[in-house]
Amino acid sequence: MTNKLFSIFKQIEDNRRDLSKLHDLNDILVMAIIAVICGADTWNNIEEYCEAKSDWLSKFLNLKNGIPSHDTFNRVISAIDSNCFERCFTEWVSELIKVTDVKEIVNIDGKTIRGAKVQGKKSPIHMVSAWASHNNLVLGQVKVNEKSNEITAIPELLEALSLQNSIVTIDAMGCQKTIAEMIIEKEADYVLAVKKNKEKLFENIEDEFRFSKAMEVIEDTDLGHGRIETRKCSVINDFQHIEDQTHWAKLKSIIKIESTREFKNSDKPIEKAIRYYISSLAVAAIEFQYIIRSHWNIENKLHWSLDVAFMEDQSRKRQDNAAQNLSILTKIALNLLKNEKTAKVGLKGKRLKAGWDNNYLEKLIKE
Repeated sequence: MTNKLFSIFKQIEDNRRDLSKLHDLNDILVMAIIAVICGADTWNNIEEYCEAKSDWLSKFLNLKNGIPSHDTFNRVISAIDSNCFERCFTEWVSELIKVTDVKEIVNIDGKTIRGAKVQGKKSPIHMVSAWASHNNLVLGQVKVNEKSNEITAIPELLEALSLQNSIVTIDAMGCQKTIAEMIIEKEADYVLAVKKNKEKLFENIEDEFRFSKAMEVIEDTDLGHGRIETRKCSVINDFQHIEDQTHWAKLKSIIKIESTREFKNSDKPIEKAIRYYISSLAVAAIEFQYIIRSHWNIENKLHWSLDVAFMEDQSRKRQDNAAQNLSILTKIALNLLKNEKTAKVGLKGKRLKAGWDNNYLEKLIKE
């Protein structure tokens, strides 16, 4: 049971007084992760699971003082320095990354934990996370400062990640010159969404696509789920109307995605949308189409999974660093569950199986 994950936890400083330590910090974290994997979503659930599995847990953990109470789990995990915990998480994930000939696409986006709203505060806790599309892993997370927004959190997350030879996709909030430059300095490429919050750049791109004759265009159509969806991707590499283009680090392409959605056997009106992007890549339109569509992986495979399989949006944990640190525990569990391929069931099914089958659980935590 001494895998890389558990050894990394030993880097976390335990600030408790020695007289009050009935349980080793590493043991508390291991028990919490195992309980979360097996379906526990509250501090009480974690205690109840560990009590039920105490005989099995005692085979590799020091439980001479029994199972910690739910208050102990809450107090100890909430008191951990979140920045240190996040660094440990990122270090562990870096050991799991599998290098392939295909560039990894790293999607960065924010998610609000809506239940973790503190009395008197303006808003609940908001996390910015990075998702590796090919490796199917959460790479890291950073909490957005209460008095700030994602623009300040994204550089912190980028700084913590190893991004060499990858492609970073971010929505319009991350369309900042400093963020583009930072991605290039990390030896990666960027694809950034552009909206009207960047008024000058947005208008320049509109003009470029209005007047340019040197563009590559591809179109594809999807049929299914009662709708017909058509997407046209246009790419320009030779700019005539982009002002201050040298201020964007290694800007090589602007991209326009036009999508049309028609609903079969329905009175719903046709939906049309136009989206713009800038990129340091100079690749074919079909590749940009794939890269841009992959950004939805962070919504479908991470945020949706956290809400549906782990009920993160319903979490009421708010004391100290509770929400932030439990989010890390949840993402550790998510990474282990998503990358276990033998059980042909969804995340909820895998959590149940891990809770019922100790052999399966051991396979998960030894990864």
